[in-house]
Amino acid sequence: MTTRYRVEYALKTHRRDQLIEWIKGLLAVPFVLHSQPTAVFEPQGQSVEKQASVAQRRYAEIFRDVEEIINDHIEHQKVGKPERSKLKLLVPSVANFFTSLALHDAFIWQDQRRFISNRRFVPPSFNDVRLVLNTAQVMSLVRTGPLGLVTFDGDVTLYDDGQCLTQDNPVIGKILRLMHRGSKIGIVTAAGYTEAKRYYERLFGLLTAIQESQMSLEAKQSLIVMGGESNYCFQFDANSPDLLRLIPRDEWLLKEMMLWTEDDITELLDIAEASLRDTVKNMRMEATVVRKDRAVGIIPKHGQKFCRETLEETVLIVQKILDMSEVGQRLPFCAFNGGNDVFVDIGDKSWGVLACQRIFGGIEGGKTLHVGDQFLSAGANDFKARLACTTAWIANPLETCQLLDEIAELDEMQQRKTR
Repeated sequence: MTTRYRVEYALKTHRRDQLIEWIKGLLAVPFVLHSQPTAVFEPQGQSVEKQASVAQRRYAEIFRDVEEIINDHIEHQKVGKPERSKLKLLVPSVANFFTSLALHDAFIWQDQRRFISNRRFVPPSFNDVRLVLNTAQVMSLVRTGPLGLVTFDGDVTLYDDGQCLTQDNPVIGKILRLMHRGSKIGIVTAAGYTEAKRYYERLFGLLTAIQESQMSLEAKQSLIVMGGESNYCFQFDANSPDLLRLIPRDEWLLKEMMLWTEDDITELLDIAEASLRDTVKNMRMEATVVRKDRAVGIIPKHGQKFCRETLEETVLIVQKILDMSEVGQRLPFCAFNGGNDVFVDIGDKSWGVLACQRIFGGIEGGKTLHVGDQFLSAGANDFKARLACTTAWIANPLETCQLLDEIAELDEMQQRKTR
């Protein structure tokens, strides 16, 4: 029984998003009732179109209902009683929302591209719902515009894991388009470097494109890089050899972050390092422990690669140990799986996004969008960004490009409506 509990709970629930799973479950009913797999044996034609039309209507009705339930949750948020909302009772892990979600319209949008209603053997999937939620969030932001700040994760969001943002990356032109339209840009990454040169090496394609663009100096300076989740801040500087300048901490730290003492930081990293060393020993991992100013982690020795289960086990162990420590109660931290490494950072991306908002004059969470690939409840460093702003969960850099194209297309449609 204990083994089954660990398999079904400890190792699985942290890899699920309860809101998406709940919506997916709702959509399973009309799929079973209205999809017609036997139609594959019948003459093609009107019956197929009718089945797709009926399925689309039923799916859209469900998304409309969920949209209204979320609006009810938002009303409870406004009076300080989100725990009494119907959504909170149905999905206890759901967090607060910064905007409403245009789920009905977003489903129609995605259905015209993914043909969800036309499928007879494959029901609406996790990815279908995830992308509908992304589109719904973008629609809501564009309709209430303007979009003040867009922040991005680095690896797997802007470029492939472990790679760099080269000049031929198609996302660069789409980011420049956002900047031309007045949106501020933040790259909030786990990579924790104290020197601008290291970030230039990772982001040189974008930095060079900004330098060569015809934007005003003020517009160019609307790019900042927040490293180590929330520990090192750099701003675009055309006069710097690395096109970035370090902003002193006292110019951007939030008041709450000023209470993080060096003694607590050292203590938390010491505990995390001890936990990582124990896990490396117990799991017989070919790993090297890396200690930084505000982070500690493990990386594989040359030629080695960790399996996913080992990485997740390591994250869950160190997170539990830190959660149970006294310093872990006082000091925010982020333990995450980086794909082939595990790191613990001081702070997390919610603080990084909040700091970006402050630097640009106090942009609200409902005017901010964070784009990232890691939104699972444990071992994922984009998850905490949900505390600071609206979010979009993508799976790869191509989806980031598609999302930015959606923003541009929807923004253009919105402008035509208001003319």
